[in-house]
Amino acid sequence: MTLAERYARAKSRNGLGLPRLAGPKRDQIPAPRYRHPVNQALFTDPPVGERWADAVTGFMGSWRFISVQTAIVAIWLTANIVLLSRPFDPFPFILLNLAFSTQAAYAAPLILLAGNRASQRDRMTLEHAAKEGDLGDAQNERLLTTSAEILTRVAALEAGILDMEQAIMGALESRLPGQPPTGKAPATQVDSPRKAT
Repeated sequence: MTLAERYARAKSRNGLGLPRLAGPKRDQIPAPRYRHPVNQALFTDPPVGERWADAVTGFMGSWRFISVQTAIVAIWLTANIVLLSRPFDPFPFILLNLAFSTQAAYAAPLILLAGNRASQRDRMTLEHAAKEGDLGDAQNERLLTTSAEILTRVAALEAGILDMEQAIMGALESRLPGQPPTGKAPATQVDSPRKAT
């Protein structure tokens, strides 16, 4: 199938004249899979309350929340001071204070829940890192022990090789009685020819 045929086929499917974009729909996107054990424990299957607390505190700690709340307070104050001849919340703004108190009463426990969850995540991360560090230490200890054993075996082999060399040299010296004890041939002096002048 050529590119033009694929384009025409996609164009006819969606009816808009635009090629249909490939890929999963929004509700078909799979949830992310975490490979780190701490993330698996905390984000793959958290209880509904913890997910809700994370979502609310994530929104309340954002600039979007601050701007929305500022806009609501500004509209509230403007509606009660300027626009309405008979305000529904006169000057001390008791209803507005009640709304802020209610918001604070619900926000504080949610923030504590999210804080507890963050401290639990940090604790689990530290425990996982310590466990991995202990495994690394054990592996290093095994490597050092094995290296020490290899070095002692190499030293024993070297000693055995030296003993064998000495035994061979002793056997060679005993077979050749006219040789010096070092096993080298005696040096002979060779006269160099004189040049005629």
